[in-house]
Amino acid sequence: MAAGKNSATAPAKKDLVITRVFDAPRERVWKAWTEPERCMRWWGPNGFTCPVCRIDLRLGGAYLNCMRSPEGQDYWSTGVYREIVPPERLVFTDSFADEQGNVVPATHYGMNADYPLEMLVTATFEELDGQTRLTLKHAGLPPGEELDNCRVGWSESFDKLAEALAKG
Repeated sequence: MAAGKNSATAPAKKDLVITRVFDAPRERVWKAWTEPERCMRWWGPNGFTCPVCRIDLRLGGAYLNCMRSPEGQDYWSTGVYREIVPPERLVFTDSFADEQGNVVPATHYGMNADYPLEMLVTATFEELDGQTRLTLKHAGLPPGEELDNCRVGWSESFDKLAEALAKG
């Protein structure tokens, strides 16, 4: 696969898998996911910013992120780290939240009620001679338009991640 290209498939009805090769060492890609100041540079699709990112990177620790739309709407998410294998693998839950970190249904943000209260994200980081193959699995998503929107959102976020990694 060429560096910087996405391949996305939905191997199960409610799972999204995206694989992307980044032109950066694995340790730098890992830090982009695990250090708040780096994560804020890329988290969210095109036009979105990440004004808040809190990461308690330990088993059972939580994260709290805010994605702000171009129109100024905030979308909060939270989750708990279930597996941390630096710099190889991260597994964490993913839920919509309010700004205090309380889990809320997707309908809180006007989204489909088919979203579960908790989903699971697995990110693996594979060293490739100075590059990194990142494989993301986002499990538990509703099928159809919501899954497609999530694919676009992650892909655009990864475009921003590639730009952030190129800057160091």
